[in-house]
Amino acid sequence: MAELRALVAVKRVIDFAVKIRVKPDKSGVVTDGVKHSMNPFCEIAVEEAVRLKEKKLVKEVIAVSCGPSQCQETIRTALAMGADRGIHVEVPGSQAESLGPLQVARVLAKLAEKEKVDLVFLGKQAIDDDCNQTGQMTAGLLDWPQGTFASQVTLEGDKIKVEREIDGGLETLRLKLPSVVTADLRLNEPRYATLPNIMKAKKKKIEVIKPGDLGVDLTSKVSVISVEEPPQRLAGVKVETTEDLVAKLKEVGRI
Repeated sequence: MAELRALVAVKRVIDFAVKIRVKPDKSGVVTDGVKHSMNPFCEIAVEEAVRLKEKKLVKEVIAVSCGPSQCQETIRTALAMGADRGIHVEVPGSQAESLGPLQVARVLAKLAEKEKVDLVFLGKQAIDDDCNQTGQMTAGLLDWPQGTFASQVTLEGDKIKVEREIDGGLETLRLKLPSVVTADLRLNEPRYATLPNIMKAKKKKIEVIKPGDLGVDLTSKVSVISVEEPPQRLAGVKVETTEDLVAKLKEVGRI
């Protein structure tokens, strides 16, 4: 049986089906009373780690999330999908709103070293901030090789083969372990957690720690000035002929 261990980062985000509303003071978006769920790309990362475990290529899958107490619900979802145990890095709600990719990457890097894992899986990006930076920063802090936008992952002894999507098509990388992999949309289709597994997840261990326990300072040097809704789209205008179209474009100063 393999001795490899995987750490999977899971983020709690506003559910993708929810209509986002900006706060009246434009300091952010409304989160109170709004449905949250696991970031879809994180679900893909969890699924891939669990599949490797089912193939007996990975011994243990650890799910980790940073944020308020509600993040434990997200960790429980990962446990119900097949992760073995969870780690909740507890950050108060007010401070969690200012968590950026660098702060989370510092936490993940410290946990990867503490847990002596061989693989760190993340979603390629979160659907709330769309930063697409945490995986790359985690690899940089650890000085580990990275395979981002993975559409296929294959373990080959002490290496991992990552097929990744790029603008020109597909690129194949072979990375020495330990390494960091971020999941793209086509890597897999995450399973639905069954009721028996949801019940079993309630008995699995979630360790709660503070960022200070890892020696991580979560102070951010980035501040949000204003969050605004996109401008309303104006109604279009139908024209009968090409000449009318050209005249209209000239009228609005487009040509």
